[in-house]
Amino acid sequence: MTLTLPDLDAVARDRDEGPGHLVGLVGTGIGPSLTPALHEHEGDAQGMRYLYRRLDLDVLGLGAHDVGRVLDAARLTGFSGLNVTHPAKQTVLAHLDRIDPDAAALGAVNTVVLGPEGAVGHNTDRSGFARSFRRGLPGVAVDRVLLLGAGGAGAAVAHALGDVGVGELLVADADRSRADALAAAVRDTGRVRTAVVGTADVEAVLRGVDGLVHATPTGMAAHPGTPVAPDALHPGLWVADVVYRPLATALVTAARARGARVLDGGGMAVFQAVDAFRHFTGVEPDAGRMLGHFAALVAAGA
Repeated sequence: MTLTLPDLDAVARDRDEGPGHLVGLVGTGIGPSLTPALHEHEGDAQGMRYLYRRLDLDVLGLGAHDVGRVLDAARLTGFSGLNVTHPAKQTVLAHLDRIDPDAAALGAVNTVVLGPEGAVGHNTDRSGFARSFRRGLPGVAVDRVLLLGAGGAGAAVAHALGDVGVGELLVADADRSRADALAAAVRDTGRVRTAVVGTADVEAVLRGVDGLVHATPTGMAAHPGTPVAPDALHPGLWVADVVYRPLATALVTAARARGARVLDGGGMAVFQAVDAFRHFTGVEPDAGRMLGHFAALVAAGA
C-alpha cells in the first residue's frame, strides 16, 4: 500500500501564510481523538499555520509493526512530527534516530519530532499525567497504589506516580512478563517500592490500596467495558483513568457512584498535548487556554 499524505509546503504556499507545521496522530481507533483540535486551535491562537491529521492504522490497513512505514512517509512529506498512541508507543522505538533519555527509560514514545536530527522520540505522557494528578487529586494518600496496565501508557504513568510521591506501586497486566519488567524498571529508580499482582487478584487488592490507576485501552470507544468489577470499588479509594474518549468511562462512572474520588483522562490528554506542541514548534503553548478549549469541546459534545 502507498501512503498518501498531504504536502505541507504546498498548503502553505497556496494559502500565502508562509511555513507552517504539519503534525499527525498515529494509532488505532483514533477517530474520536480531540488531540487534533487542541493542537490546531492553539496553533491558530499563536498565529501559526498548523495542520494536524489522523493517521489511523486500521484505516490504512496497517498494524503496530508498520509504524515505521508511516514514519518514513511523514518524513518525506514534510511533517514536523507525529504523536503516537496505542498500539505503537513501543514498536516505534526501533524506527527512531534518537530517543530522549526520559523516553528511553520508559521504553515508550508518544511524540516524535522530525527535523535536522532525524526522528527524535519523546514521551509527554509522564509529565502530562503528573501535572493532571497534582491538579485533579490534590492531597490524596499515595502510600500504596495499584496500576492496571504495563504497556506504553502504563510505563509512563508508573514513573509519573514516582514523581508525585507514591510509596509502593503494585503493577498488574495481562502479560505477566511485561508487568515484571515495568515493576523492576520503576524499582531501579530507587524512589518507589514495587510488586507485581496477578490479574486474578486485582479486586481483592483494591481493598488495601489508596488508589487505582487504569492504563489499558478498556473503556475507550473502541474497547468498551470496565477493567474491574464495579462492586470492588469503594469510598476509601481514589481512581484515575488515562482514557478520555469517552471522558466518563465505565470505570470513572462506577467509581463516582460508589463515592470514590476520581480523575478522568482529560487533564492528561491536555497536558501531554501542551508538551508535545512545545516539542513540535519550539513555542510555549498556553496551558490554560488549551484546558479551556478542551472543556468547551467536551461541553459541545465533540
